[in-house]
Amino acid sequence: MADSKIRLENEAAQSTLALGPLIGVAREDFVGAVALLLRETASDPARLVRHTTAMAEDMVKIMTGKSELAPDPKDKRFMDPAWQYNPFFRAGVQYYLAVQKGMRSWLEELELDELERNRANFIANIILDALAPTNTLAGNPTAQKQIINSGGLSLIKGLQNAYNDLVHNKGMVSQVDKRPFKLGVNIATSKGNVVYRDEIMELIQYAPSTEEVYEIPQLTIPPQINKMYINDLSPEKSVVKWQVDNGIQTFVISWRNPRKEQGHWGMADYVAACEKALEVVQAITGSDKVNVSAGCSGGQTASVLASKLAATGNPVLGTLTLMVCVLHPMPTDIEAASLVSENGMKLARQRAMKQGVIKADDLARGFAWLRPNDLIWNYVINNYLLGQDPPAFDVLFWNADATNLSASLMGDFLTLFETLAFTKKGEVEMAGHRIDLSKVTADLFILGGVTDHITPWKATYRSTQLFGSKDVTYVLSQSGHMQAILNPPTNPKAKYFIQKKKGKLPPTADEWLAGAEEVKGSWWPLWMEWVQARSGAKRPAPQSLGNAQYPPLEAAPGLYVVEEV
Repeated sequence: MADSKIRLENEAAQSTLALGPLIGVAREDFVGAVALLLRETASDPARLVRHTTAMAEDMVKIMTGKSELAPDPKDKRFMDPAWQYNPFFRAGVQYYLAVQKGMRSWLEELELDELERNRANFIANIILDALAPTNTLAGNPTAQKQIINSGGLSLIKGLQNAYNDLVHNKGMVSQVDKRPFKLGVNIATSKGNVVYRDEIMELIQYAPSTEEVYEIPQLTIPPQINKMYINDLSPEKSVVKWQVDNGIQTFVISWRNPRKEQGHWGMADYVAACEKALEVVQAITGSDKVNVSAGCSGGQTASVLASKLAATGNPVLGTLTLMVCVLHPMPTDIEAASLVSENGMKLARQRAMKQGVIKADDLARGFAWLRPNDLIWNYVINNYLLGQDPPAFDVLFWNADATNLSASLMGDFLTLFETLAFTKKGEVEMAGHRIDLSKVTADLFILGGVTDHITPWKATYRSTQLFGSKDVTYVLSQSGHMQAILNPPTNPKAKYFIQKKKGKLPPTADEWLAGAEEVKGSWWPLWMEWVQARSGAKRPAPQSLGNAQYPPLEAAPGLYVVEEV
């Protein structure tokens, strides 16, 4: 059971909630994708008959014990020996594999373009995942053994878990055991204080842990649908601790969770808040420059900010670090994005504006059904069929602590997506200026994740070609999405890829990969050397946080991360 818990943690951590074009998927887009399949089915009856016949032949072989269908040895759902040695379960998995084989064979023959094929594959995979026999008590040998071994207690516990989710989790299966975690006690424990607060954000300054600090500070801009303490989960994988332990004056924005009446907050408001944060950081540290770091949707916000600073001639931006962030999306980057349509985005906007905000629960539910095997069925099996508690894992605790998304900001993110605003030079207006990244000349550090299926690494690499910067470093971390960032030196399996030869990066990700080398260890030390080299001279660390104008307020992580909405 311990191994299955670790597997569950690892798989779920690769699928943390993220903001992207998928917020523009409307239910009509799902219906349209299903209609596409039905239309193609009816367009060639002979093809359907041929595949139905082939599937029937597989069924006959299964019934007569002559089928050689077997699950992929790497498919963790079918690891139990019963799938191989018990005739009932072996036949059950073979029926499932026959349906899977038939559907995929049929899809391969459909006359579809790449976008339509991605839509068809996406919908088909959701259906196939739901049909897996492991999702039911009758079809799951591990769950049946657990009932016997526990004297029926696993069945009772599973029913209790299902009831609790129905009553207390709005019908969604729980992905994390939240009980062991308490903010400021065993998670988000780095010392610091709020030094500025307004309606939309708190600015937190973290206490230095070295006798000397670099004169140029760093400001982190987090995503708007997740809380800022992803940067400070635990001491061993805290980006904040890593920064202060290496002499970096560290500031992090903490966004407020918007209510319905704050649904008018848009990109202009968030960029203005970032500009105010930069002003406060300058006032506290006395530095003319501020380095900026951001991830995921925070990276898109930081890029709009950088563009505006360049457009207005504000020289405050030092360096810019963008982690797992896509600025030049393509519909074929991920299969789920193929569902996004112009009409769907229009409907999603209209519904969001009517509600004021998209609620965190709705965001999480929609995101889960885009990856049901990892984010739903895994937990149905663990929590309900096996009667186990979900894992107590800090990344999942943070992921479950999501925030609402204001309707106006959602519309702005969709505008960035559908207009490809970051790829244009002065054609798209947002946050009081026309976006043009070619005017941004700050040194860039860009990070992607090898197995990131939310912001695929090749999509993140395209950002290297958008800026006017002459000094651009691209690093590919071994893992996926948030795990690519939270990959500290204490991780014995850590590794990353970087370009062998220094100089201008090639135009495509494939060319970069051909000239990249694998490096054992965490990318954090490399990044820190890069940041330190661009953080000016050292000086004595401040003895207190804030200053007379911006005195220290509540202790980190502040009030907004615990505010009830």
